[in-house]
Amino acid sequence: MPRRKPPSRVELFEARHSLLRAAEGGELTWAEGVRGMRRSFGMTQAEFGQTFGLTTRQVSQLETGAANPTVATLERLARPFGLTVGLIPKPAIPEPSRKEPER
Repeated sequence: MPRRKPPSRVELFEARHSLLRAAEGGELTWAEGVRGMRRSFGMTQAEFGQTFGLTTRQVSQLETGAANPTVATLERLARPFGLTVGLIPKPAIPEPSRKEPER
């Protein structure tokens, strides 16, 4: 299978900033985050796995959400982006406004 054209420096920069914006907004699942991190490095799953000490299968399972990674694995993946693994509160869901009954 031919390899696709490597992303340009500008495309990599844009991908990294897009990923960080999504993480800051709480819009990112860890599976999407792993896929986004790999793509923002312009790496294949095999290259990404070799860099972070994972098999290609582990990377694939992480990206689809089928894996159950340890905190240590997630921290190792997040470190190059300056991210940390932790509990992040979900944004509050506004309660529907209640009308006072008319008297």
